[in-house]
Amino acid sequence: MAPSAKPIGSPLPEAWYPTLALLLLTVGFLVTATFFIYEATSSRQSRSLPKELATGAVASIFLGFGSLFLLLATGVYV
Repeated sequence: MAPSAKPIGSPLPEAWYPTLALLLLTVGFLVTATFFIYEATSSRQSRSLPKELATGAVASIFLGFGSLFLLLATGVYV
């Protein structure tokens, strides 16, 4: 006989989802705002592609996980 399967569960308590969504989305929007401010205030010659890519990647990660936890908090299980 095969051993009984365990149900798949979240490693985090579901009560944390709204807080994590708010925190991650806030940080993501702040990093996005700094990216836009950097783009608007720096001259074309003084811009740095690695800095732009790093800032964009960090904002994308925070906004992506924030969106995931927002969907989970509202009951849309992805």
